[in-house]
Amino acid sequence: MFELDTKTLASMGAQITTREIKQQPDLWGETLKVYDQNAGAIAAFIERAAALGGNDRRTHVVFTGAGTSAYVGDTVTPYLRRHGDAPYFVFEAIASTDLVSAPLDFLRPEDPTVLVSFARSGNSPESLAAVERAGQVLDDVLYLNITCAPEGKLAQQFAGDARNLTLLLPGANDQGFAMTGSYSCMELLSALIFDTASREEKASWVSQIARMGREVISREPEIRHWIDQDFNRITYLGSGAFGGEARECQLKILELTHGLIATSFDTSMGYRHGPKSFVDGKTLVFVLVSNDAYTRQYDLDILDEIGGDGIARSVVAIQQEGAQKYEGDSFTFGSQYAPLPAAYLALPYIMVAQSVSLMTSVKVGNTPDTPSPTGTVNRVVKGVTIHSFEA
Repeated sequence: MFELDTKTLASMGAQITTREIKQQPDLWGETLKVYDQNAGAIAAFIERAAALGGNDRRTHVVFTGAGTSAYVGDTVTPYLRRHGDAPYFVFEAIASTDLVSAPLDFLRPEDPTVLVSFARSGNSPESLAAVERAGQVLDDVLYLNITCAPEGKLAQQFAGDARNLTLLLPGANDQGFAMTGSYSCMELLSALIFDTASREEKASWVSQIARMGREVISREPEIRHWIDQDFNRITYLGSGAFGGEARECQLKILELTHGLIATSFDTSMGYRHGPKSFVDGKTLVFVLVSNDAYTRQYDLDILDEIGGDGIARSVVAIQQEGAQKYEGDSFTFGSQYAPLPAAYLALPYIMVAQSVSLMTSVKVGNTPDTPSPTGTVNRVVKGVTIHSFEA
């Protein structure tokens, strides 16, 4: 796919999505520039956010969004609970669809809160309503908007609002149906903002993930090997941050194949508790392997277990070279790369999953750029009624 010319890809209905997956390593460098260019504003906002609770209470940082934008928060939150500024912040991921439909079940008025809204377009009804509900429910709230569309309503409605910081990633404003670069760039920028690592460490990690992302593109034949097999189901598993990312991986399959390939996701340990029943002889099982030495054991355990059961078509580890690794079928990033923290390793991992989805979509005769033939599922959600609410 990544070596095909534009005309051929256009005839397959795959030109936009292929380009947007392939360009992500360049976009990650641009995301670091956005972080650097806004360093002063970010530092001032973080200082203000940390002080929101006074001396007695930590500030809740709530990552929110709908669909893929929600899974950005699911991916980055476990990492930041360990590597964010814990004395000042409590990190949470709550989908905007939950905040809108049941705000008092997820927000407490007395909790000082920063609402971090992820949005590709910034025009979905849930994105706008989540901000409104937070303002209605919370006594003390600041808003951090990470969006890819400068012209979007989310970015525009906060112009001149002193409680807000809006950061724009216009290069990541995917035009294809499925979010690819918008997911990875929003996840990266949120990690850069709240990670307590040094600027030098962050820049080094971004440089490395860009190299790894380009390697994914060059290793397309390895991924194609799995897609050429006889399968009709795919499941993704992971632990910690990768448990959240597994959900995004399976959504890409579901979206781009329009449901023609059955999908599931879970954590590596959780999969045994019933969901493993999904696996049969036509299932591809992918496990996103953690670099944490303790957690990695559980990822390897489920790989060994399902592989040993002989119940799946293929069992594949997506992993970095480490002291322990899965010796079976794998997409392994070699020892030339330093071990990466989860929030950054998630980006080359997602490119593998996106590539799987792209190729699978074409395999089942779908068009990745416009995968919903009836138009019942849209790039920007339509038909949502936002009901009035009184706190």
